[in-house]
Amino acid sequence: MIISIMANSIYDLTFTNNKGESVALQKYADKVVLIVNTASKCGFTSQYKGLEDLYKKYNAQGFEIIGFPCDQFGGQEPGSDTEIEQFCQLNYGVSFTLSTKVEVNGENTHPFYQHLKQQAPGVLGSQGIKWNFTKFLVAKDGSVKKRYASATRPEALNDDIIKMLQA
Repeated sequence: MIISIMANSIYDLTFTNNKGESVALQKYADKVVLIVNTASKCGFTSQYKGLEDLYKKYNAQGFEIIGFPCDQFGGQEPGSDTEIEQFCQLNYGVSFTLSTKVEVNGENTHPFYQHLKQQAPGVLGSQGIKWNFTKFLVAKDGSVKKRYASATRPEALNDDIIKMLQA
């Protein structure tokens, strides 16, 4: 079921973290937020390290990351929420927020991802997420500013993150 969204910013939305708690994105107001759909058995899984490095480098300056595990691309995120968290912590030291597993495409797309895709379409206006580790950078005002392809390494976002933190 597709839900129509009338949100001006991500702060009008909520998600469920991997502990089963509802999180109002208003909690992230006045912060720069990187949103990433993740998977533990993907060729891009090593990006968790780069994401954690960004998080550690900029978190004290008002930067957050939220990982949204997704199993829609080749079944590459088969674990439970607990297994995903353990994998991320054990292998990459992940300390940023993870959500429960979500769908980012199709009729069961999480409303949060509907909003992201509407605000920052992909190549040629495509709204679909093409693969794991697609990234969205959100400004302090909650507007979605930029979308990055899966192959974009986290460290390539440094300049954009710095500019947004200084804005």
